[in-house]
Amino acid sequence: MAKPTILCVDDDPHVLRAIARDLKDHYRADYRVLSAASGAEALELLAELKKAGNPVALLLSDHRMPDLNGVQFLDQARALFPEARRVLLTGYADTEAAIKAINDVQLHYYLLKPWDPPAEKLYPVLDDQLALWQFSHNAELVGLKLIGHAFSPKAHDLKDFLAGNLVPYRWLEYPSSEQARELVELNAIDPLQLPALFLEDGRYLLSPTPAAVAASIGLHADTPADLYDVVIIGAGPAGLAAAVYGASEGLKTLLIDKRAPGGQAGTSSRIENYLGFPAGLSGAELAQRASSQATRLGAQFLMPQEVTRIELRDGYKILHLRDGSSLQARSVIITTGVDYRKLEAPGVHDFTGAGVYYGAATTEANSCRDRLVYVSGGGNSAGQGAVYLSQFAAHVTILIRGESLAATMSAYLIEQIRTIPNITVRNFTEVVGAAGTDHLTHLTLRDNRSNTTETVPADTLFVFIGARPFTDWLPAEVLKTPQGFVLTGREAQLHADFRQSWLPTREPHLLETSVPGIFAAGDVRAGAMARVASATGEGATAISFVHRYLAET
Repeated sequence: MAKPTILCVDDDPHVLRAIARDLKDHYRADYRVLSAASGAEALELLAELKKAGNPVALLLSDHRMPDLNGVQFLDQARALFPEARRVLLTGYADTEAAIKAINDVQLHYYLLKPWDPPAEKLYPVLDDQLALWQFSHNAELVGLKLIGHAFSPKAHDLKDFLAGNLVPYRWLEYPSSEQARELVELNAIDPLQLPALFLEDGRYLLSPTPAAVAASIGLHADTPADLYDVVIIGAGPAGLAAAVYGASEGLKTLLIDKRAPGGQAGTSSRIENYLGFPAGLSGAELAQRASSQATRLGAQFLMPQEVTRIELRDGYKILHLRDGSSLQARSVIITTGVDYRKLEAPGVHDFTGAGVYYGAATTEANSCRDRLVYVSGGGNSAGQGAVYLSQFAAHVTILIRGESLAATMSAYLIEQIRTIPNITVRNFTEVVGAAGTDHLTHLTLRDNRSNTTETVPADTLFVFIGARPFTDWLPAEVLKTPQGFVLTGREAQLHADFRQSWLPTREPHLLETSVPGIFAAGDVRAGAMARVASATGEGATAISFVHRYLAET
């Protein structure tokens, strides 16, 4: 197979030679570097690459070009190679146009001229972009193949697990995929036993659990050691930040999650307001970066695994796991976050995983192609999901119970939604029923002003209707609000039952619960701000209090 292509475009021959030279110096071993002197010439070249079936990894284009400027070129090139990373090369005077292009053509990055020295200003940026392209592209080449029926809840869970753990795989829908039919027939598999995961060595697993998949592909599912300075429970942004800072500061650190890195934020199709990423980044990208960083610094991961209870013994915390094993920790940070509340309407539960999904469920975006999609909820997550799904669906309808999105959604998202022609917002509307056969086909909607209902065709429903914390498994000594959020610091101290579990003479630290040495950070904590940046900040801050606690004991 031909090497993936990096295409650079600039109408200035001196600049074009310079950028092509620098790209070849650094990337020629793994990529083919091509150049074009105009947007029109570059589009012709891309068309030829498309016909030949050659992959394009990255497009690097100057902005100020005659006839077809850089933004216009990247917009047209996106139709030919939508997965290619798009980078604009521009002067300081065109920064405003580059920033606008982030929304207009989903620009991934913009670079300012001059880029010297390239080792500092060019290669790190492009290395990052190419790594992200490789992750998505490898899914087409890797030996893992997941075969299943459309709208299969079991297949959805496996897709979600593999994608969440950044494991590339190919999805082959049965019976529409010829390759899926061949593999099923060749191995005499009963289609009723699907989904089946085919491994790189030719073996396959029939309707496997995530734990079985993890064991087969080498994910870390075994307890590496017995005693840790800090065990972090939950691998959302707060947990990942705590793992990075704990490991970097010399603590023996373990991070446990029952599914995959990223948490609720990891399912987000686009996080637009995270500091330092002007083009935004997906939740999967954030999880990938943070996991790699924590691993490099020495943190250990245990996934998929679940803590079922915490036993307090002689100052140590004994963590009992779902598989019956246990481990000891000197301190614990709870970062289990929140999940979307279930939609309590007749029929909805019957189609969960078969047309009804909670959160963005980016693994199901392709199955929404040319279909009618509904999004229930008016927060930022709902808006980000709707914008992402609009790239696949025939039409996306956002259902909100209030008068407008202004009270619950950020202004930049409302403006984006307003400019996308295949998104409609229906206010004062909620889902009161779902119907179908083996998958969702219709929704019943109620207009809360007139109290009238109507039944509409619907292929998919994505639900974003508020959050609930994962805290039922915590010991009674860890005090919570009536809604289940963990009390910390001063709020825990004010609780009437605080002195029943708190023995030290000191006050609890800011993020410490009513049990000494057990901390909470991120969305699971009462009073926390529901933002990715604040969650990562709390995760990092919790480590500083862990140090204080360990010094005391």
